Amino acid sequence: MSAQADFAAALLDPQRPCPNGLFSANGADPASRFAVYRNNVQSSLINALADSYPVVSQLVGEEFFRAMAQLYVQAFAPTSPLINDYGSDFSGFIEHFSPAASVPYLADVARLERLRVMAYHATDANAVDPAQIAAALGAPEALAQLRIHLHPSTFTLNSAYAVVALWAAHQADAPPENLEPYHPQSALVLRNGLEVEVFAVDVGTTTFIHSLQNNRPLGQAVTDALNVAPAFDLSQCLALLIGHNAIIHLQHDKVSP
Repeated sequence: MSAQADFAAALLDPQRPCPNGLFSANGADPASRFAVYRNNVQSSLINALADSYPVVSQLVGEEFFRAMAQLYVQAFAPTSPLINDYGSDFSGFIEHFSPAASVPYLADVARLERLRVMAYHATDANAVDPAQIAAALGAPEALAQLRIHLHPSTFTLNSAYAVVALWAAHQADAPPENLEPYHPQSALVLRNGLEVEVFAVDVGTTTFIHSLQNNRPLGQAVTDALNVAPAFDLSQCLALLIGHNAIIHLQHDKVSP
């Protein structure tokens, strides 16, 4: 192991001794100075997780969250210089963290909160003028082959739990007492201007959006949505996307005669 790797490993593992070769300019004990530095590094990473996952923290309490986060920090070093990227796989850690098993929806709430972080930092893009969209939708002969491109901040999540309701409940000072988390719910996350918005949608809508994001034409995306949700409402879905500036490009494929 290189000296740099040894230093990084010792920062995250309190059981490791102070790396060899360190010294203090003022004559202080290098081991005690390193211990302070290690504590500051780990605290900073734990705070970064708390900033990214506030509802997860509220669901389990700050003490439990920080203890769980500390174990995550000690097991997973940052892989990006951007602090906002840290903890991108925290939901997977939570899912297999046995002390959190009594809160089975915790990992999906973490996934939703991660999508909100990703949406906030997604690339900017200008929305298509609603009049242009209306004109494209008013050409039935080309409608099936129309490809709709969505804002980079658009994300979806299908959950076995009421993740949107759980998240929304913790945006208020007093969460409702009758919240039932054990109902499947799908989420749409997008950034409208500078505001990240979260919507509860049906699985047909998330399937439709996923199809569009995989560059499928409108006709195929609608078919995909109806296959999983026969009651899928295209008009309602498009109204939601248009109303929140999520459509950024329309591509008209030429149909061969």
